[in-house]
Amino acid sequence: MPKPEFIYVTYIETTPEKLWDALTKSEFTRQYWFDTEVRSDWKVGSPVALVMGGQTTDTGRILEIDRPRRLAYTFKHELDEEMRKEPATKVVFTLEPYGNLVKLTVTHEGFGVGSKLLDGISKGWPAILSGLKSLLETGKAVAIPLAALGIEGIE
Repeated sequence: MPKPEFIYVTYIETTPEKLWDALTKSEFTRQYWFDTEVRSDWKVGSPVALVMGGQTTDTGRILEIDRPRRLAYTFKHELDEEMRKEPATKVVFTLEPYGNLVKLTVTHEGFGVGSKLLDGISKGWPAILSGLKSLLETGKAVAIPLAALGIEGIE
């Protein structure tokens, strides 16, 4: 079994249910994920789309739902021509309660050699998850500009 190419772990002072909602409901994701909406009915096999500024940036299919413990879906970038040619990858969110904290592990895998998408998500996920943690713990997401991450195309 190949090793995942990207793993991010953080501890958030919240409940698994609140964290689950923050990962799956657009009223939350818009606040910390660069105004991105998540669109899905959250059933295994259903489509999922990330929509930023009216443009669908990424698409996929729900692979696994175990609310509020585990969420997995395929991930295919749609905007950048080079990244659109890359095969779909897989992202998994694992939520584990630890007292008044939740350990969130994000694993993103399935990248080809020299993947441009891997470079992009390696910058994007830490910023997104920092905003998520800040939102849940303080009520306000940190605002990291896309340009600071080297992400172009949507503002």
